[in-house]
Amino acid sequence: MALIDQLLPRYQFCEKHQLLTSAEPAALLDAALRPEISEDPWTRRFIQLRELPDRAWGALGGHSGLQRQPAFGIHNFTPLGRDGDQEVAIGLVGKFWQADFGQARIANADAFIQFSEPGVAKLVLNFSTEAAADGRTWLRTETRVFCNDRPSLRRFTPYWWLIRPVSGLIRKRLLGRVRDAAQRNQKGRPL
Repeated sequence: MALIDQLLPRYQFCEKHQLLTSAEPAALLDAALRPEISEDPWTRRFIQLRELPDRAWGALGGHSGLQRQPAFGIHNFTPLGRDGDQEVAIGLVGKFWQADFGQARIANADAFIQFSEPGVAKLVLNFSTEAAADGRTWLRTETRVFCNDRPSLRRFTPYWWLIRPVSGLIRKRLLGRVRDAAQRNQKGRPL
């Protein structure tokens, strides 16, 4: 069973993207979770735009959950597991529709699976690899979100439809950055 299926078998929202690459599966999954992979200029701009209301409110003297925090990135996710060279998964728990993301801290995969506090959403992001018929590798990413009650589902749904186009663009750029880093590494250059 795929790691993502073990971590979040039920979900209301899902987004999938893939690309074909000559990079090796191990190199791809190693590259996927490197912090610099998410340091894409477009991604950074979208995150800045997403965080602007909360940070501006904090600058004006209001309460800001993000004011003393670095910009949202891969460091916000909890590593949830790796299945050899086939799949790696990371996760978040929070009230993503809130200006400050309402993120709850989770320690590991067990804590993620067991988390059941009402009013929040659980998100898993994975990267997986699969051999293609021509000897190359499919690199895929899937994002799943589960809202554990009606209030969280009601709050998350409009947020999902608002961010979905940008989220898709970010995931596609992320796949390209993972591919490029893995291919550089295979040629003997650092990630």
